[in-house]
Amino acid sequence: MNAEMQHASDADTEALVALWEAAGLLRPWNDPRADIALARRGPHSTILVARREGRIAGSVMVGHDGHRGWIYYLAVAPDLARQGIGRRLATAAEDWLRARGVPKLMLMVRMENAPVRAFYEALGYDEEPRVIFSRRLDGK
Repeated sequence: MNAEMQHASDADTEALVALWEAAGLLRPWNDPRADIALARRGPHSTILVARREGRIAGSVMVGHDGHRGWIYYLAVAPDLARQGIGRRLATAAEDWLRARGVPKLMLMVRMENAPVRAFYEALGYDEEPRVIFSRRLDGK
């Protein structure tokens, strides 16, 4: 699958939101446009896109805290699934973190999302037994 890897630009915002919607990644309590703006302006994060024939075929948001890297919003256009784009995006995110000296990569997948869990397992990721605690700070 020929796809050119690039950093997302401001002009990509609406295409990214549409991709993430098509991939089922959006949740009503998250503002994807705010997530895009934050990732693009932060010194420790970026959004990588795979372009094919001028179209965004896939994306991955990647960032780190200096010790742990995180992947968010790894998505591939549904009509281009199973062509190696997701694997290339995961590798590009790993390379981006490795170039910054980040020793470990983390990501979260919902327990019921068996296809995505299988995707990461096939890439060599280990499922770790952890409990995630959270607390809303915005009063919602």
